[in-house]
Amino acid sequence: MLQRIQTIYLLIALVSAGVMPFIFPLWTTASGNGFMFMENLGYIVLFGLSATLSLVSIVSFKKRKSQFVMGRLNIILNLILLGLFIFRSLNLSGETDKDLVISEKGIGMLLPIVSIVFLSLANKAIKKDEDLVKSVDRLR
Repeated sequence: MLQRIQTIYLLIALVSAGVMPFIFPLWTTASGNGFMFMENLGYIVLFGLSATLSLVSIVSFKKRKSQFVMGRLNIILNLILLGLFIFRSLNLSGETDKDLVISEKGIGMLLPIVSIVFLSLANKAIKKDEDLVKSVDRLR
Protein backbone atom coordinates (compact mmCIF):
# COMPACT_ATOMS: atom_id res chain seq x y z
CA MET A 1 0.00 0.00 0.00
CA LEU A 2 2.04 2.87 -1.26
CA GLN A 3 -0.77 5.37 -0.68
CA ARG A 4 -0.39 5.46 3.10
CA ILE A 5 0.59 8.66 4.90
CA GLN A 6 3.84 7.19 6.23
CA THR A 7 5.00 6.77 2.64
CA ILE A 8 4.66 10.52 2.15
CA TYR A 9 6.59 11.16 5.37
CA LEU A 10 9.32 8.72 4.34
CA LEU A 11 9.48 10.31 0.89
CA ILE A 12 10.02 13.74 2.46
CA ALA A 13 12.75 12.25 4.68
CA LEU A 14 14.31 10.69 1.57
CA VAL A 15 14.32 14.03 -0.24
CA SER A 16 15.78 15.85 2.77
CA ALA A 17 18.61 13.30 3.08
CA GLY A 18 19.19 12.42 -0.55
CA VAL A 19 18.45 15.53 -2.62
CA MET A 20 18.65 18.62 -0.43
CA PRO A 21 22.31 18.19 0.61
CA PHE A 22 23.27 18.65 -3.05
CA ILE A 23 21.46 22.00 -3.10
CA PHE A 24 22.18 23.62 0.26
CA PRO A 25 25.66 24.06 1.77
CA LEU A 26 26.22 22.84 5.31
CA TRP A 27 28.00 26.02 6.31
CA THR A 28 30.00 28.89 4.89
CA THR A 29 33.71 29.09 5.60
CA ALA A 30 35.53 32.28 6.53
CA SER A 31 36.88 32.56 2.99
CA GLY A 32 33.28 32.81 1.72
CA ASN A 33 33.01 29.36 0.15
CA GLY A 34 30.08 27.11 0.90
CA PHE A 35 31.03 23.76 2.44
CA MET A 36 29.03 21.04 0.71
CA PHE A 37 28.59 17.59 2.21
CA MET A 38 30.54 16.02 -0.68
CA GLU A 39 33.79 17.44 0.67
CA ASN A 40 33.81 15.02 3.63
CA LEU A 41 33.59 11.24 3.24
CA GLY A 42 31.83 10.78 6.60
CA TYR A 43 28.99 13.08 5.62
CA ILE A 44 28.64 11.33 2.25
CA VAL A 45 28.31 7.95 3.97
CA LEU A 46 25.84 9.16 6.61
CA PHE A 47 23.59 11.03 4.19
CA GLY A 48 23.74 8.09 1.78
CA LEU A 49 22.80 5.57 4.48
CA SER A 50 19.95 7.77 5.63
CA ALA A 51 18.57 8.11 2.10
CA THR A 52 18.99 4.38 1.49
CA LEU A 53 17.21 3.44 4.71
CA SER A 54 14.32 5.73 3.79
CA LEU A 55 14.07 4.21 0.32
CA VAL A 56 14.21 0.63 1.61
CA SER A 57 11.60 1.51 4.21
CA ILE A 58 9.28 2.86 1.52
CA VAL A 59 9.69 -0.27 -0.58
CA SER A 60 9.13 -2.68 2.33
CA PHE A 61 5.60 -1.45 3.03
CA LYS A 62 4.26 -4.96 3.67
CA LYS A 63 6.65 -5.58 6.57
CA ARG A 64 5.52 -2.99 9.08
CA LYS A 65 7.72 -4.21 11.93
CA SER A 66 10.90 -4.05 9.89
CA GLN A 67 9.77 -0.71 8.48
CA PHE A 68 9.40 0.58 12.03
CA VAL A 69 12.87 -0.69 13.00
CA MET A 70 14.43 0.89 9.91
CA GLY A 71 12.77 4.17 10.84
CA ARG A 72 14.28 4.01 14.32
CA LEU A 73 17.73 3.21 12.89
CA ASN A 74 17.37 6.12 10.50
CA ILE A 75 16.47 8.45 13.37
CA ILE A 76 19.59 7.32 15.26
CA LEU A 77 21.69 7.81 12.13
CA ASN A 78 20.36 11.34 11.69
CA LEU A 79 21.03 12.10 15.36
CA ILE A 80 24.64 11.01 14.85
CA LEU A 81 24.84 13.24 11.77
CA LEU A 82 23.39 16.17 13.68
CA GLY A 83 25.85 15.56 16.52
CA LEU A 84 28.75 15.63 14.07
CA PHE A 85 27.51 18.92 12.66
CA ILE A 86 27.24 20.46 16.11
CA PHE A 87 30.66 19.11 17.11
CA ARG A 88 32.23 20.47 13.93
CA SER A 89 30.63 23.89 14.24
CA LEU A 90 31.55 24.33 17.89
CA ASN A 91 35.09 22.94 17.76
CA LEU A 92 36.47 24.47 14.60
CA SER A 93 35.33 28.03 15.15
CA GLY A 94 38.71 29.15 16.50
CA GLU A 95 40.93 27.65 13.80
CA THR A 96 43.44 29.83 11.96
CA ASP A 97 42.99 28.17 8.55
CA LYS A 98 40.40 30.11 6.55
CA ASP A 99 39.07 26.92 4.91
CA LEU A 100 38.22 25.31 8.27
CA VAL A 101 36.64 28.25 10.09
CA ILE A 102 32.86 28.18 10.10
CA SER A 103 31.59 31.72 9.74
CA GLU A 104 27.91 31.04 9.04
CA LYS A 105 25.86 27.93 9.59
CA GLY A 106 23.90 26.95 6.50
CA ILE A 107 20.50 25.45 5.93
CA GLY A 108 22.19 22.11 5.28
CA MET A 109 22.89 21.71 8.99
CA LEU A 110 19.13 21.62 9.64
CA LEU A 111 18.42 18.79 7.19
CA PRO A 112 18.90 16.01 9.78
CA ILE A 113 16.33 17.74 12.00
CA VAL A 114 13.81 17.75 9.14
CA SER A 115 14.51 14.07 8.53
CA ILE A 116 14.11 13.23 12.23
CA VAL A 117 10.75 14.99 12.41
CA PHE A 118 9.32 13.24 9.36
CA LEU A 119 10.75 9.86 10.35
CA SER A 120 9.12 10.23 13.75
CA LEU A 121 5.79 11.03 12.09
CA ALA A 122 6.21 8.01 9.80
CA ASN A 123 6.97 5.74 12.75
CA LYS A 124 3.90 7.03 14.54
CA ALA A 125 1.74 6.22 11.49
CA ILE A 126 3.36 2.79 11.12
CA LYS A 127 2.65 2.03 14.78
CA LYS A 128 -0.95 3.14 14.30
CA ASP A 129 -1.33 0.78 11.33
CA GLU A 130 0.22 -2.10 13.27
CA ASP A 131 -2.16 -1.50 16.19
CA LEU A 132 -5.11 -1.44 13.77
CA VAL A 133 -4.08 -4.76 12.24
CA LYS A 134 -3.66 -6.32 15.68
CA SER A 135 -7.11 -5.12 16.77
CA VAL A 136 -8.70 -6.61 13.64
CA ASP A 137 -6.90 -9.92 14.25
CA ARG A 138 -8.36 -10.04 17.76
CA LEU A 139 -11.88 -9.79 16.37
CA ARG A 140 -11.52 -12.86 14.15
